[in-house]
Amino acid sequence: MKTIFIALLFAFSFSKGFSQGITQTIKGFITDKTSEKPLAGATVSVVDATNQVVADKDGKFVLNAVAVGRQKIMITYGGYKPVIIPEVLVTAGKEVIIDVAMEQSIAELQNVTVTSSKVKKGASSNEYVTGSNRSFNVDEVTRFAGGRNDPSRLVSNFAGVVSNNDGRNDIVVRGNSPTGVLWRIEGLPSPSPNHYAALGTTGGPVSALNTNALKTSDFLTGAFPAEFGNALAAVFDINLRAGNADKHERTLQLNLFSGLEVMLEGPLSKKGNGSSYLVGYRYSFVQLATSFGLSVGTSATPRYQDWVYNINLGKGKAGAFSFYGMGGVSNIDFIGKDTDTADFFARKDQDGYNQGNFSIFGAKHTIDVGKKSYLRTAVSYSTTNNDFQSYQYPLPFVDYTDRYLITDSKNQQNNLRFSSYLNTKQNAKLSSRVGITGEQFSLVTKVTDREGKTSADSFNLIRDFDDNFFLLQYFAQIRYKPTGKLTFNAGLHGSNFSFNSTSTFEPRASVAYQLTNTDQVYVSYGRHSQVQPFPVYLYENQSINSEIDKSNRNLDFTKASHYVIGYEKRFATDWRFKVEGYYQDLFDVPVERTASGFSILNSGADFTFPEKAGLVNTGTGYNRGIELTLEKFLSKGYYLLITSSIFDSKYKGSDGVERNSTFNYRNVLNVLAGKEWKAGKQKKNAFTIDARVSSIGGKYTTPVNLNASIIANREVLDESKYNSERLSGYFRADLKFGYRINSSKRKMSQTIYLDFQNITANENIFLQRYNPERRTVGAVNQIGFFPDLLYRITL
Repeated sequence: MKTIFIALLFAFSFSKGFSQGITQTIKGFITDKTSEKPLAGATVSVVDATNQVVADKDGKFVLNAVAVGRQKIMITYGGYKPVIIPEVLVTAGKEVIIDVAMEQSIAELQNVTVTSSKVKKGASSNEYVTGSNRSFNVDEVTRFAGGRNDPSRLVSNFAGVVSNNDGRNDIVVRGNSPTGVLWRIEGLPSPSPNHYAALGTTGGPVSALNTNALKTSDFLTGAFPAEFGNALAAVFDINLRAGNADKHERTLQLNLFSGLEVMLEGPLSKKGNGSSYLVGYRYSFVQLATSFGLSVGTSATPRYQDWVYNINLGKGKAGAFSFYGMGGVSNIDFIGKDTDTADFFARKDQDGYNQGNFSIFGAKHTIDVGKKSYLRTAVSYSTTNNDFQSYQYPLPFVDYTDRYLITDSKNQQNNLRFSSYLNTKQNAKLSSRVGITGEQFSLVTKVTDREGKTSADSFNLIRDFDDNFFLLQYFAQIRYKPTGKLTFNAGLHGSNFSFNSTSTFEPRASVAYQLTNTDQVYVSYGRHSQVQPFPVYLYENQSINSEIDKSNRNLDFTKASHYVIGYEKRFATDWRFKVEGYYQDLFDVPVERTASGFSILNSGADFTFPEKAGLVNTGTGYNRGIELTLEKFLSKGYYLLITSSIFDSKYKGSDGVERNSTFNYRNVLNVLAGKEWKAGKQKKNAFTIDARVSSIGGKYTTPVNLNASIIANREVLDESKYNSERLSGYFRADLKFGYRINSSKRKMSQTIYLDFQNITANENIFLQRYNPERRTVGAVNQIGFFPDLLYRITL
């Protein structure tokens, strides 16, 4: 709390002399949504003000001397649907960059009346997406209460998405395992962008994605278009923003979770060719505070840092080039004598050491092909390392001497990826996209373990692999609008996996019909597939006669058919109501060869995977549910978001018995609201309050076999009772206060948030765990009340 108080004093020391006639610049590019060609001559204006300009030959516009505060922007262009963007936040410290993609109107025989229509906030920027999607931007990531400056936690507020683990940001989408989520960065598949991520997982305790570097991005939750593959649950389609190509700007930020941050951006050249740079670096605040002797409430200090850059060379005769990258380094030591007996990930009779890093380096090129097409190509190289060592003190535990190694896990993965697609707009009615994606994997992993054994016992070999393999994906899709109300999307996706010579071929299709200017109905279908997590493929089991079972390497893709039907209504200026029903039929799921209740569908929300050999693709499952969204986007100083999901997630193991999946929470309700008041002498500052309440049904779990755990001296589950018990539900309320200051003396703005998370200190159960010291099974609760702080300066 002392640190928070100091930050508050620092912030308000700059707030003297409130704004008087403070203005800023709004600029960007106007393009055709399908062809991405510039719309020279488009008119851009500030509603209820005199600011108005016309876009130049490159589609660029610059609105100068725009008053700070919330502004409404209108864009018009002959033959295109007019666009209004409400509530654009203009601050003193940073120019506002808005890139607008306009949709061409379809000429009808009958007379039509063209009226301005607001941007469909939250709608995907990808025209091939129909339903089951939500776009998000940096403003939303930092606005909502309880978000920890993390995109994964932001999307957990959307319908159909669950995140009830305060210690990790894994997300469950429509009852699917978190491993079913695909991360894409700048159009290419990406390793998990999280600190402390483990091989095969998609989440982690702390996000390494710098939200200040993000452009508006898409999150898809089912029946994806054909260009997306190797995913069963959801797609994070992340884009990085370009730096300011006209002015050097700086952002300084402090957040208790994401850390201390510096971001620089500006033009690369004085020639005004649109080239720019953006560079950001973050350092763990907890590590920094600990080094100064401040208590942060944890015995194990998480140490992490991350970086991001995006270099845009502008557009020339050879096309547009950009170079980007991001990465992070993290480590944490769990020392037994310093560990709380209720710690999620550690034991008092063990020492554990976790360290990891990841890096991504990429390049992207876009070039026009004739007047109707463009070709976009991207390449990237990534490297990921995750190591973990665990030491045991002799049992029965007496003191901290004579420890010995019980777990040694080393994992290194290098990837070379490329993608290229040709996008063509034949006319206002017909467009198409065809492309290919390749991923070259180089994986070295070795894991040995003897937990529950003595120092004289030998290690069990869990996996030992050193080889290369390739995943090739290809797709073709079209979009056809015979009228202004009816839209068809259809495509095909294929995959070939050289690891075990398996392949898939998947049709996708959707239809949307605009009933009125405000009402739309749609249906979508997609066949989807995904390779198994690498720890599942590579698990080895040595039998009593020393034979090694590596048959998991023969596993096929897990597959699913997605069916979606939805209705959306936009009304009362900035409101929308949306209802979606879905059914997902999962098949070819890995289960045990002998009759049991095991299924790989229940894994993926932890650092490790089940140690099961001899798996076969004969399991099944399904997810079905209905989702409701009532949303008022920010306007007139307030917003509201209510999402609810009622769903059922079941599976069958090799014994043919239908059971609840681990992620069958059955019901989810999120309520978020926020209010913004103008403040200061000139009313150019703002005070904000944001609130969030989340209620989630209980998690199904397999009980601990106490007697077997005592004998083995480690936790052993009762596999005769898979998911037969249900934990208590999850409830959390967060309250966030903020203040935004625009300086009157310089081009500078400040923002401070105090986010009080779990204000009721509700004791949400995390899991049931065997305690080897007490030789009992007990509940481990999640994080209690926790205050978070964010302070940002832009100048």
